[in-house]
Amino acid sequence: MSVKFKSQATADLLMLQAPAEALLRLLGKGDCLAQGILEVKDMPAALRVLHAITDERVELPPSAPVAEPSDDADDERAPAFGDEPVSLRQRAWPFIQMIERALAADKPIVWGV
Repeated sequence: MSVKFKSQATADLLMLQAPAEALLRLLGKGDCLAQGILEVKDMPAALRVLHAITDERVELPPSAPVAEPSDDADDERAPAFGDEPVSLRQRAWPFIQMIERALAADKPIVWGV
């Protein structure tokens, strides 16, 4: 399942549910996962929180898929980075960019509508 973030300032951002939930919990929006809004006045604080994410501090919810290590180490066709997990900090980057653009345009971000 996925979450679609919308703003009049940017294109829509589609994010898998597990990282979206983790980011919204960090922003204090954990009680409105199904539907919500990030107001312009709250965006500077949200950006500070998201820029401060470290891989050690934040974990995805238990429902998040976990990459299993591959036994095909000899398979030369697989890319070298294929077994590296994507961190929440990396997944937050498009959302950070969306917030920055929405803040500059003075437009809120909504989801679940």
